[in-house]
Amino acid sequence: MPRVFLALVLILLLFAPSPGAQNNRTPTATLRRAEPLVLPGPADSNSPVVWDRRAGRLEVFVLTSIDGRPSRTTGEYLTLMGEPVPVSIEPWPTGGNWMEAVVEDNDVWYGFYHNENRAAMCGSRNSRAYPRIGAARSDDFGATWTDLGIIMELPPETFACRTRNEYFVGGAGDMSVLVDRTYRDLYIYFSQYGRGPEQQGIGVARLAWADRRAPVGKLSVWSGGVWLPATRVEDERGERWIYPPATPLVRPTAPWHDQDPAVNAFWGPSIHWNTYLQQYVMLMNRAANDAWDQEGIYVSFNARLGNPEGWSPPQKILDGGGWYPQVVGLEVGRGTDTLAGRVARFFMSGRSDYTIEFSR
Repeated sequence: MPRVFLALVLILLLFAPSPGAQNNRTPTATLRRAEPLVLPGPADSNSPVVWDRRAGRLEVFVLTSIDGRPSRTTGEYLTLMGEPVPVSIEPWPTGGNWMEAVVEDNDVWYGFYHNENRAAMCGSRNSRAYPRIGAARSDDFGATWTDLGIIMELPPETFACRTRNEYFVGGAGDMSVLVDRTYRDLYIYFSQYGRGPEQQGIGVARLAWADRRAPVGKLSVWSGGVWLPATRVEDERGERWIYPPATPLVRPTAPWHDQDPAVNAFWGPSIHWNTYLQQYVMLMNRAANDAWDQEGIYVSFNARLGNPEGWSPPQKILDGGGWYPQVVGLEVGRGTDTLAGRVARFFMSGRSDYTIEFSR
C-alpha cells in the first residue's frame, strides 16, 4: 500500500467521529405555531393522557383538574372528546386534590395526586397552603379512584410561615411520575418548597414497582447522592411518614421564602419518553418572583430516569409562557403525556398553540 494513501487512511481514522458520537450530543426542542387545541376540561395542573381499551374499543382518556377537583373525559381522538365528568376519590383526601400523573398496569391505573391543605400550623390568619403527594388506584379507567394514602410530605419544621410566597409555606407536589423501561421502579419527579434553597427546586423520589399497591412509607428520596428512606412518626395527627428534602436538580439562586420578591427556581416538571430521541425529556417552569410569574419554560434530557445527575443543563424554549407545560404525543393509540415522538403537541395550562419538534 502506498505510504501517502496509508497516511491518509490513518488521518481519517484518527479524526472520524466515534460510533454513537452523535447520540452524545444534547438534543434540542423547537416550538412552532399551530392551530389552537384545548384539552376538554379547564386545568391548573399537569393533565394525564391515557390510551386504553374499554369493551374492546380503543379510547383516549384525559384527566384535567381545576381548583382541587379532577375530571375525566373520553373520546376517539384528542380532537374529538366528550364532556368532562368529575371523578371521585374514596375516601376523599382532605383539602384539594389534582390528579397529575397516571401509570397503567394492565387493567389497573395508578394515579398520583397533588394534595393541598391550609397551613393551620402557621396561624389562623395565614391563608397559604402546603402540598403533599398522594396515590390512588382505579379499576374503571379513571372514573372512580380508591385512595392509597399520602406517600410524600415534608415535615412542618421545613415550612416558612412568614414567607412572601403567594401560595405555599413549604411542602412538595407539582409532579410527574413514570415507570422505568424495565418496570423495576417508579420515579416521581416533584417540586419542593422547603424553607432553604437546599430544600427547593425539582427533586426525585423512587418507589419499587412491587410496592405500587401499598406505597405509603415505601418511597426513597435522592438526597446527597444516595436514596434515603422515610421516617415513621406518630403525633397528634396520627401516624405519618416524613421524607428528607431531596437534593434539587438545579439549586435556586434566588430562593422562595426570603424577603426579596425575586425568585429564580425551577418547578413543575413534566416528563415523557421520546421514541425519536430514545431519551427522557423534561419540561419545567422557571419562576421569576414570589407571585409565580414565569421567567420562561425550559427543557432537559436524560437517558435514564434513575440517574438524577444525568439531566442536561436546562435550555430555554419559551420566554414567559403559562404554567404546567407538557408534551402530548400525536400517535393515535400510543401518544400520551408520557410517550411522544419527534413532533408532538406542546400544552400550557391545558391549551396548545404550538407543536414541539425535537432534533438530535
